[in-house]
Amino acid sequence: MAFWNKDEKNSAVTEDQILSALKQVQDPDLHKDIVALGFIRNLKIDGGKVSFDLNLTTPACPVKDQMRDEAVRLVKGLPGVENVEVKMTSEVRSMPQLDRSALKGVRNIVAVGSGKGGVGKSTIAVNIAASLAACGARVGLLDGDIYGPTTPIMLGLELPPKSVGNRMIPQEASGLKFMSMGLLVKSEQPLIWRGPMAHKALQQCLFDVEWGELDYLIVDLPPGTGDVHLTLAQAVPLTGAVIVSTPQDVGLRISMKTLRMFQQTRVPILGIVENMSYYICPHCSSQDYIFGHGGGRRAAEQLGIPFLGEVPLDLVIRTQSDIGQPIVVAQPDAPSARTLREIAERVAAQVSIRTFEAPVLEVE
Repeated sequence: MAFWNKDEKNSAVTEDQILSALKQVQDPDLHKDIVALGFIRNLKIDGGKVSFDLNLTTPACPVKDQMRDEAVRLVKGLPGVENVEVKMTSEVRSMPQLDRSALKGVRNIVAVGSGKGGVGKSTIAVNIAASLAACGARVGLLDGDIYGPTTPIMLGLELPPKSVGNRMIPQEASGLKFMSMGLLVKSEQPLIWRGPMAHKALQQCLFDVEWGELDYLIVDLPPGTGDVHLTLAQAVPLTGAVIVSTPQDVGLRISMKTLRMFQQTRVPILGIVENMSYYICPHCSSQDYIFGHGGGRRAAEQLGIPFLGEVPLDLVIRTQSDIGQPIVVAQPDAPSARTLREIAERVAAQVSIRTFEAPVLEVE
């Protein structure tokens, strides 16, 4: 609802003039103007002073600064406007199907998968989650790698969760909530389980946890296309999946199996991340493409899906993961941290696109 000065006759600018100017600002991902999208809220006019909220679909919007600056410029260019104040807010939309699921407090579930182990999938998942949380989103992280959980190590917290009744309380670190089988079993103890037990363990970590209200629940999947993947795809409506690969043909070909598995289970692909894209020398900062280059981008172009970015093989990323402090939190200004943060923003943008495109469910 818009509010403005009651004495409009004394105002040199009107609400219609302001909204008309703001219609020139387009959201590049949703392909509509910010007025049509309902982003403008609490519009107030006080003489030559104009203020309004710019309410976006995610606090991690990659173009929020550009849209704000363009909005200010356009409104300030109107006759009679002396000052423009914009308050940036956000409201993450929910996938409609999740409102009727056992995770109705969770707005979006994003799976992160890879075709094989050793590609740094968990590192990417942890840093995406931590980046979104650092932007102000409410984020949860589920370590779905039942047999090889690493999230507790990367987040520096391995204490078992507390319980209230039959519900587990997730641990919190780096601004996000997380749950992992690594919190429930000693790190050196192997899980010698058959598929049905892994299936049940994932369901417990998903449904028997008090996640609360979340904008994003990131699920770090085990490598491959096994029981855990099918359990997740069938148990909850996923907003989408992120595929992590490496540049060389072997890694890409195997990752494509995971991509095809998501497509066959009707899970939208949010994009591909190419990890270990190039090596950064810690001494001279030169870049070497030791695993080849550009494979992830080419695959994304051929498949017609977004390419989310290239993450370098950087010693600092590994060091921070080992000491339990994600690089995007511990060293936010490092080049690798900026790259990972940009990838998280692109993931958030793709989530916004999916939620806007999702059909509205009829109320029963």
